[in-house]
Amino acid sequence: MSTTTQEKPAVAAGIEAFTFGEPVPVLDRREILDYAECLTMGRWYNPPISWEGLARSWRASPHHSSAIAVKRNVLVSTFKPHPWLTRSAFSQMALDYLIFGNLYGEKIKNRLGTVLRVNPTPAKFTRRGVDDHAAYWWVPGTSLERELGEVFHLLEHDINQEIYGLPEYLAALNSAWLNESATLFRRKYYLNGSHAGFILYMTDPAQQQDDVDALRKALKDSKGPGNFRNLFMYSPNGKKDGIQIIPISEVAAKDEFFNIKNVTRDDVLAAHRVPPQLMGIIPSNTGGFGDAAKAAEVFFHNEIKPLQARFQELNEWIGEEVVAFDPYSLAIPSVNDA
Repeated sequence: MSTTTQEKPAVAAGIEAFTFGEPVPVLDRREILDYAECLTMGRWYNPPISWEGLARSWRASPHHSSAIAVKRNVLVSTFKPHPWLTRSAFSQMALDYLIFGNLYGEKIKNRLGTVLRVNPTPAKFTRRGVDDHAAYWWVPGTSLERELGEVFHLLEHDINQEIYGLPEYLAALNSAWLNESATLFRRKYYLNGSHAGFILYMTDPAQQQDDVDALRKALKDSKGPGNFRNLFMYSPNGKKDGIQIIPISEVAAKDEFFNIKNVTRDDVLAAHRVPPQLMGIIPSNTGGFGDAAKAAEVFFHNEIKPLQARFQELNEWIGEEVVAFDPYSLAIPSVNDA
């Protein structure tokens, strides 16, 4: 008696396409600007935009953070320390005002009611009260919130609400985020072997489905830092062009990087109104940016003096000249004067 075994026909390999790679971490969340009003959270108002988003965006672009640092440094260099307000405390308050558009200083008294100092409270965690707009709360995001004492609040006025201030540079945030995205993409592009990816095109009929699956697994497992390592494949009966690697948009990815960086830089500098020669930017033309001393003088009179006048509003609130400034001078002392 003979037994006939019918062999099942081999399943032909079908066409399959897949992609692999890691998502690029960027801060381009539009919800930072999606708030319509200052919503109430029981005893205090929520800010009109995300303070967390503004804090993270501060370091999104080197031009954005450098422009803020220049203004803060000029303000601190001309500030006269006071027993109630140290230079370090003023530096913190100035940085809060430039980043968040809000500055808070709590009046600290002794048991006799005498003022000891003005203590800066970080604007990121300070909230304005609902029942009494003169009341302020410390809300660090945990259950440790507490009501503050007498608080001085200096805000950059907004046209839509009067509870919190908003910084002037909001219009340039999209450019700062795009600048960051271009840098992160360039990093990925460089680590990827200076190309934006490829298509592995296989037409060799000598390959079995198991071989295709093994090659697919090897490619998927190679992602991450140092990816696209050397890959060995043995095909004794394969054709010369049975496996091809086709790069994707290699030239375009290189060219657009420099254009995006330059355009977004100009947008951020226009929003902050800081001369580029004061930020360490190297000019791309032979003529340069002009006289740095003249640019610094114009910048001081147009941008820093109005900020100094706003900070001196603290004097009216506390009844003492706590905030005062020395004249701005670019003169460099000689060795003989030292």
